[in-house]
Amino acid sequence: MNAGSFFPDNIKKALQNTPPGEWIPEIPDECISLHCGYPAPALMPDEEVKAAVTSLLEEEHDLPLHYIGSPKIIKLKEQVLKRLKERGISVAEKELLITSGACQAIDLIARILLNEESIVAIESPTYMEALEIFQNYTRHIISIPVDKHGLQTGVLEEILEERRQKGFTLPRFLYTIPTFQNPTGTTMSGERRQHVLELAKKYNFLIVEDDAYGELSFNKCFPTLKAMDQYSRVLHVGSLSKIVAPGMRIGWIAGASEIIHACAWFKKDLNHPFAQAAMAVYLANTNLNNKLVTLRDTYRSKRDVLTSALEQYFPESASWYVPEGGYFLWMKIPGADTSELLTHALAEGVSFIPGKYFYIDQAAGTEFLRLSFSYADEKEITEGIRRLGKVTEAYL
Repeated sequence: MNAGSFFPDNIKKALQNTPPGEWIPEIPDECISLHCGYPAPALMPDEEVKAAVTSLLEEEHDLPLHYIGSPKIIKLKEQVLKRLKERGISVAEKELLITSGACQAIDLIARILLNEESIVAIESPTYMEALEIFQNYTRHIISIPVDKHGLQTGVLEEILEERRQKGFTLPRFLYTIPTFQNPTGTTMSGERRQHVLELAKKYNFLIVEDDAYGELSFNKCFPTLKAMDQYSRVLHVGSLSKIVAPGMRIGWIAGASEIIHACAWFKKDLNHPFAQAAMAVYLANTNLNNKLVTLRDTYRSKRDVLTSALEQYFPESASWYVPEGGYFLWMKIPGADTSELLTHALAEGVSFIPGKYFYIDQAAGTEFLRLSFSYADEKEITEGIRRLGKVTEAYL
């Protein structure tokens, strides 16, 4: 029997894409990990989560372990609504859906809004797992370049106007990471934020705002697109993965109630009720603003260590953006094929992500790579960049 013959055409097409996680390198033992976008191990709240779980079970016994779960699930939604309001995002209860992480949120949005003929606009480069999701639903993806000020909204406007004049289909939505973008670490300027909101109204598309890193600012905080949105065009995707714990799988979508209703319809009961209840207890016992001060200070220091090491060990031909927050730094090495460079780097015990995985046209990312400063400690970052600089000098 050919089991694959039972797949419908859209699934067969999706399975021809690059497999999920293909971008993750095989890491040898003792390798310094500058590839992974994980929180720093020392910042993980393992004892606090343990206490939250213990408190939850002692209070409610078996209740959190059932299908419906604890009533504290409702409390989590209230906590997220309150946190959003503190950041200038005022939404009603029916305009918020708790999801199993940001990726489920993005997939639900794609599922309800896209078909094989739909157009999606994305930043170029962009988050590779979002690319994987969108390619499961449509092949019609428009790439808009990113520079040091984020998405080039002027280019986006030119493309939209040209498509309108030619009678071509316009995008159903734009996917953007406006604050501390993955992979570039760049932040969209205030002028461009306003511009993209105006374009959404003028050309009738939605904006999917991925705000996974938005609270990890090293200097000033930036307003979310959702907080600036006067036209109800923005679907705000958030997560606690970067500021609490990714394994808890807590994310959300904030947007128009009709969109939230449709997402909830297809999400069904694909929740993690125990994790949601435990997170509610954790948040009730945690001063998140104080925790964010620690996170920002730690990652700012790591960013500084990384950029200092790059200046010391890398050739002058290399260039990079200095991120104002988040987890990542984006580098260009003229004349390099960073996929080939990775092979040499792994042999020397240091990892990174080649730039090609962040583009629809992978050739566009040949000379680029992404470094993460979030996971490795400061000594490892310095030693990792020393090794990578040595490898790069030899390669060039």
